[in-house]
Amino acid sequence: MKEGGKSELISWIQSLAIAFVIAIVIRQFLFTPVVVSGQSMQPTFENDNKVVISKIFKIERFDMIVFHAPDSEDDFIKRVIGLPGDVVLMNNDKLYVNGVEYEEDYVQANKAEIFEGQKLTQDFEVEVPEGSLFVLGDNRRNSTDSRIIGFIDEKSVVGSVKFRFYPFREMGIPK
Repeated sequence: MKEGGKSELISWIQSLAIAFVIAIVIRQFLFTPVVVSGQSMQPTFENDNKVVISKIFKIERFDMIVFHAPDSEDDFIKRVIGLPGDVVLMNNDKLYVNGVEYEEDYVQANKAEIFEGQKLTQDFEVEVPEGSLFVLGDNRRNSTDSRIIGFIDEKSVVGSVKFRFYPFREMGIPK
């Protein structure tokens, strides 16, 4: 092999190695893709949707987060309803946080599917301890969330959902 060809090959290998290291750093510390598993966030997310989470985040109420589920090896994706110190009340399918009523537009499609007089979410009242979060799935009748598994330790949060990849079929583009 000629000297120029060898030097070009080394240059390509160095460039690929640097790109590989940058990709690993980005995935490990900044962003990572996640595949949604299950129905607990329908209609916001469907089973097998792909999302990107940011690992640099400040959690706000109603953010969607991915966290290590307690007593499980799985990661869950849910919506943050209560922050540390919040009092969360669900009464007659109306959400109140610290006495303020919040409209939950993201559950309206699920509410439309239940019979008149039925509740989408059973009534409850909780106070969120320091260092914890209260999370709910958007599909309230089919979600393993804080009503079942309890409060989520803030340290168990992997990241906050930032992007969703739409499959080609949802965008009207043939495969």
